[in-house]
Amino acid sequence: DVQLVESGGGLVQPGDSLRLSCVTSGFTFSNEYMTWVRQAPGKGLEWVSNINPGGTSTSAPDSVRGRFFISRDNAKNTLYLQMNDLRPEDTAVYYCKTNLRGNDYRGQGTQVTVSS
Repeated sequence: DVQLVESGGGLVQPGDSLRLSCVTSGFTFSNEYMTWVRQAPGKGLEWVSNINPGGTSTSAPDSVRGRFFISRDNAKNTLYLQMNDLRPEDTAVYYCKTNLRGNDYRGQGTQVTVSS
């Protein structure tokens, strides 16, 4: 079975940093594009960042570019999201996601709350 398990969220103050992890199994991680998305209270899913299978190319929207950095360790089947200079508007449940044979898979998510 495909599994994605996120961790690393928490309650932090504005300006703090967090590193999220997503441990995967059930598919060939090193072959797949991976994505982080988030969902704030009362809102839809928002794309946060993408990374190619080799980890050599990434992309992110303006809202997080220069603050959030996606990376991966293919030997550990693990995806990461380094989040710096966190802001209250970054408060959301963060999910890692992949698309396999036309089907989207994501984990249960990890809550990130940014508040003073």
